[in-house]
Amino acid sequence: MSWERDLAALWDDESIDDLERVERMAVLAPTAPHPALGLFELASAHDGAGLEPQAAALYEEAAAAGLAEIDPDLDAHRQIQHASTLRNLGRLEEALAMLRDAPDHPEVGAARDAFLALTLHDAGRHDEALRVTIEALVPTLPMYRRALTDYAAMLTEERA
Repeated sequence: MSWERDLAALWDDESIDDLERVERMAVLAPTAPHPALGLFELASAHDGAGLEPQAAALYEEAAAAGLAEIDPDLDAHRQIQHASTLRNLGRLEEALAMLRDAPDHPEVGAARDAFLALTLHDAGRHDEALRVTIEALVPTLPMYRRALTDYAAMLTEERA
């Protein structure tokens, strides 16, 4: 498909800077097979260029245009990227809510938990951030799963 080929070429083009990529994506996005796809890619380009306010608005438009119905895998990425953008904008409560509501998805693996931990850390909730990090790591461990699960839980238990 031409859109996918052109999109891949644009993302792979190392001869251009991030702002030029945004400009080119603004031309390519309207040719997407569905508006939600184009909006997501345009949001991603803005995000990569450090244009977070514009990226956040475009991520919202992509969601409203039905990205979850058109491409659930890509929407899993959108949720992570959108929440990360909100975090960078200091909209921590919105980012936390989005990350907590994001379902587990094989496309993003433990990225949701990693960004949740970063956002909790930014919000000054360090014990929760560490707990999320440990709990994300536990399934990968060959040993000490129970001990680390218990220690992680203790990080956020009410203290007497």
